Amino acid sequence: MTTYCEVAPGHPFHGPYHDREYGFPIRRNDRLLERLALEINQAGLSWLTILKKRPAFRDAFEGFAPEVVAAYGARDRRRLLSDAGIVRNRLKVDAVIENARRVLELSESHGSFARWLDANHPASLESWTKLFRETFRFTGGEIVREFLVSTGYLPGAHHRRCPTWAAVVRRKPPWMRASSR
Repeated sequence: MTTYCEVAPGHPFHGPYHDREYGFPIRRNDRLLERLALEINQAGLSWLTILKKRPAFRDAFEGFAPEVVAAYGARDRRRLLSDAGIVRNRLKVDAVIENARRVLELSESHGSFARWLDANHPASLESWTKLFRETFRFTGGEIVREFLVSTGYLPGAHHRRCPTWAAVVRRKPPWMRASSR
């Protein structure tokens, strides 16, 4: 079986994502919301499609600032659903908007989305999936798993022989902190 670590390096879209983002810890609300939104929008599509559309997503959702996206109303929803640069799926657009509202709620109760994740870490994938389904919209098991792997809360982004493995390990992602307890 070919791994992402074997196919991504050198690819114009997968390479930079693999080498600089995948599996690295994220702390900022806007970046966490963006990653969750991209994982949601990937459902049923290829990751390459999402990576190619990423700049358009960032523009359409105004950098994924939760305060901005959470305030979107009917006009913004229509604008997003007519934007050919992003995935024009009503359920996914609505989920990103509602999830921005949830990120703001978590920030109020925990200080930030990352602190909420930290407060619930470590947990099994089954527990994470249940928690995400109770908290967010459009978050099934695969979306939750990939979100947590891609943000460093679950291991598995890189194999040990991958040159990026060492860079991720130096950043001490949450999955490493959990295994050292």
